[in-house]
Amino acid sequence: MNQQDMDYINGWFAERRITEVECLVPDMTGNARGKIIPASKFCKELGLRLPEQLFIQTVTGDWPDDENIVDPREIDMVLKPDTNTLRLVPWTADPTAQIIHDCFLRDGSPVDIAPREVLKRVLAQYEQRGWRPVVAPELEFFLVKRNTDPDYPLEPPIGRSGRPERARQSYGIDAVNEFDPLFEDIYDYCESQELDIDTLIHESGAAQMEINFLHGEALSLADQVFLFKRTVREAAMRHDMYATFMAKPLENEPGSAMHIHQSVVDAATGKNLFADENGAMSEYFRHFIGGLQRYLPAAMSFFAPNVNSYRRIARHESAPINADWGMDNRTVGLRVPFAPAHAMRVENRVAGADANPYLALAATLACGLLGCIERIEPRAEQKASAYELPFGLPRSLEESLRNLDECAPLQDLLGERFVRVYGAIKRKEYETFFRVISSWEREFLLLSV
Repeated sequence: MNQQDMDYINGWFAERRITEVECLVPDMTGNARGKIIPASKFCKELGLRLPEQLFIQTVTGDWPDDENIVDPREIDMVLKPDTNTLRLVPWTADPTAQIIHDCFLRDGSPVDIAPREVLKRVLAQYEQRGWRPVVAPELEFFLVKRNTDPDYPLEPPIGRSGRPERARQSYGIDAVNEFDPLFEDIYDYCESQELDIDTLIHESGAAQMEINFLHGEALSLADQVFLFKRTVREAAMRHDMYATFMAKPLENEPGSAMHIHQSVVDAATGKNLFADENGAMSEYFRHFIGGLQRYLPAAMSFFAPNVNSYRRIARHESAPINADWGMDNRTVGLRVPFAPAHAMRVENRVAGADANPYLALAATLACGLLGCIERIEPRAEQKASAYELPFGLPRSLEESLRNLDECAPLQDLLGERFVRVYGAIKRKEYETFFRVISSWEREFLLLSV
């Protein structure tokens, strides 16, 4: 960090009387790791360190079986703050700052398995071509009663009426108002953190909500989604409930997605490259969609990173089962909304709410870029319901990882070492899950086979 950045941070701290700093690093699941230090020591302790193995842990806290994926010395990384991410932590008692850090080795090279670096790696490929992606995520989540027993099914929380929501209330205003105190806090927290959220709607599940983000640059939006998920979970607990971003938390309700609207503009002029001179789909746009269609099955483990993720990918459940595309068609994996030329875009509807935002954005932009590089033509537009077509996406984490292993172009764009580490982590998670005997098995197989 240079002197100018240090002066800026010190001035920012002084103006807000900051006493503590949360030094954040997004891990492989998209959660916050890091250190909390006094503000007075922050700029004096430049070069904070954390072990590289921070990125190797599974969601259960275990380690992959492949011991060759990391340096056996368990080396330290050097953390460097990104001043663009400096924000308040609005829910703390004492004035506290948070800042996202990038990770480097001692020789100054970036840690190539850090999710934020993976996204930067893909964005650099766009920058080399004079292009800039523009994205706008839409994030769904459920509100549920506090649940401290993992064997007990989740239930909708109690709203202002004193009753839990039972029927589906798609786009219901009164259903959202049931949780007004919570959402007032969420909006206040987001404003304090300068998170560019837009509309709030009630989705089709019981106590299922969706927040849309304003469009912007990919790294900034990934940071905002990362912070937003943390914010919503914190706000919900302060109102005696949980907010969950599990892809499929409730058995008889639809799953939660992270739809990603994306376009690409000329970095010099700001012109949307997805529209031609007549405002129609450009050749570039067709190739971008073609790349998504070809490479989505190989990238699926980034959009559906957990064993639970694949429960969401089901017919007639507001989730795509293939990578078809269509104009204003919500049954396809790749929806092209009706929009003027400057806003022409494609909505990737495959990613679940449980996806790491850095990796999901890196993967979808990598797939589209490969389509442009290889000039891949898309399949014909799907003008009917894509739910009636065969499954075109992997049905399990195991299948998704196998597809990724066989896709050299995607590995090259995302980084071969990162893909190897990611695969080892996810295979360990899959094997850990596979050892669990479910209540369904005990109920229907115990005395029946």
